[in-house]
Amino acid sequence: MSCSSTEDLPDQYKELFTQDGVLLKACIGRPISDLNSIGMLCVVQNSDGTKCIEWRPNDLITIDSDTQDQEWAVVNTIGRRQRTLSGNMTSDYAAARARIVRIPLAELKTFKVTRNNQQMQFSTKSGVWQNTFYFQHGNAEIFVAYLKNHVKTAKTRHDRNTYVVVESNIDSQALNKSFTELDIFTENTTDVVWSLVSNFKQRPYETTMEAFSKLTDIVWSVLVYYGNEGLNGKRDVSEEVADLLTKSMSALEDTTSITKSDEYEVITVKPTLPPRPCIPRGTPLSTEKWEGLQDTEGRILEVEGVKQLIFRGGVAHSIRPAVWKYLLDYYPWRSTHSEIRKIQKRKTEEYFSMKLQWRSITERQESRFSEYRERKSLVEKDVNRTDRSHPFFAGDNNPNVLLLQDILMTYVMYNFDLGYVQGMSDVLAPLLLLLGNEVDSFWCFAGFMEKIASNFDMDQAGMKQQLLNLQQLLTFAVPDLAKHLASKDSGNMYFCFRWLLVWFKREFSFSDIMRLWEVLWTGLPCANFHLLICVAILDAEKDVLISKDYGFNEILKHVNDLSMCLDIDKILSTAEGIYHQLMSAPHLTDQIRIILGIPTAANNPNDRNEESESEDLGDEEPGRENARNQANGYTRI
Repeated sequence: MSCSSTEDLPDQYKELFTQDGVLLKACIGRPISDLNSIGMLCVVQNSDGTKCIEWRPNDLITIDSDTQDQEWAVVNTIGRRQRTLSGNMTSDYAAARARIVRIPLAELKTFKVTRNNQQMQFSTKSGVWQNTFYFQHGNAEIFVAYLKNHVKTAKTRHDRNTYVVVESNIDSQALNKSFTELDIFTENTTDVVWSLVSNFKQRPYETTMEAFSKLTDIVWSVLVYYGNEGLNGKRDVSEEVADLLTKSMSALEDTTSITKSDEYEVITVKPTLPPRPCIPRGTPLSTEKWEGLQDTEGRILEVEGVKQLIFRGGVAHSIRPAVWKYLLDYYPWRSTHSEIRKIQKRKTEEYFSMKLQWRSITERQESRFSEYRERKSLVEKDVNRTDRSHPFFAGDNNPNVLLLQDILMTYVMYNFDLGYVQGMSDVLAPLLLLLGNEVDSFWCFAGFMEKIASNFDMDQAGMKQQLLNLQQLLTFAVPDLAKHLASKDSGNMYFCFRWLLVWFKREFSFSDIMRLWEVLWTGLPCANFHLLICVAILDAEKDVLISKDYGFNEILKHVNDLSMCLDIDKILSTAEGIYHQLMSAPHLTDQIRIILGIPTAANNPNDRNEESESEDLGDEEPGRENARNQANGYTRI
């Protein structure tokens, strides 16, 4: 383990995973001044192929705005380009890198996750916890899930929160010898193995089942043949066969690769995704259905059924002003007509009370209130360039532009901690266009902001986490495209920053963005469905991006040029198809489950028992069927 040395740090490495908002609480051999610092915890691969865990303090992270509009600033780290805060290319860089904590995976012995999965400790020496980190944003679940992709682990029996790294070196000669001694195949062994490999590419599922059927028969044959000899000093071949089955399953889950030598060539193939279903869109929720789903006092009777209808087909434009108020938590779903009238009265009074607060600030007060002045200036600047080509906001002295400004300034008083950040005017504009009313637009905007407030964090932690989640989803769902993007310095997905910041507002027309937003507001069919929208768009552009061998700049330009050229129905249909494709994948990882809000094997209460001790050693994840049934639990109406 290294905490401060720079001599062994490689100049070139590849970031495989990053998680922000991680506090360094303890590190043996570390200066006390570096503790309690916020930073980024990463898994990186060095130029020689070795991997390690790295923690970097936040002051090593800069904002790269050379090629981006200030409004869509993206995050960069010193590990990507040899650029430091002061610009010195040698001493400053070395000093910065000296503050990085590094834990080679080859030296990692154990790690522990405690405090509701928010604290993580690492050890490279038995009985000593050298490093302790605290996850301020969320918890360590995603990091642990990703770490398990690179090291074999087993939970200790005395502490279910502690993981031991298991040695996974395989003696190839011993393995080959075991094949020979067991006489597994009646045919020539080499012919059978190559036949298996050849058939696997054409018929992966059938070939796998045939192979394991044959191996199952062998287990029984071996046990019958040796009988009690295993008790008289003969090697226990049942353990050998069990190891063979485990290693075979593990090999099937590895990334496709070919390893060559003078005498052999080993091929491992990663399981492919099942076919992607084509799911057509439904019809919009109509006025008749909407009214039919309310009782005589105005309560919505089947809330989940309404959401399913909206997810399948959206909402008829004539009833959008009414339905959106429920989707954006302005009205509770089961409110009666009389309760809604009371809510409207109370919310109107509350809105104008907040508006009066900022309208009554005098010039002298404002001169001594720098934070308020800055936010007011930013609002005025943004509203004057928001959708001014649209008739609703066009022209000089347009009252709708003034309403836009008043609502945003009132939101500053409503949520002064967040205040105003560039991009919020884009979010508000379609709401004001549809609702017209100042009060209704404000409260629907406030409800929308509750869903996406993390997009506007000053440290951009929420945006960086979404970009990371998107990269992981794309790697699982469209691996060839993810590989191409990574090779073009675009694996960080920064070119999707604008999409995520304002939920595709600048990519679609007003009519299409309304259709997309109301579908996303339902929360169906899973968490982070907006990330699957991104995957669907990128999947449609995959052939162009790969065939034309686009680099970083070309990828960014191509994605920006998609604005107003996207088919909303096709994208929604594809995104839903990708969701069902992932849910049907037998090798769905905990990492993807967490992103989509699906219970992981470890967190499924039906599967917590002492018999699952080996779950981290390659066994099939328990509870997968229960999780998939729960994820697919919404019905079509």
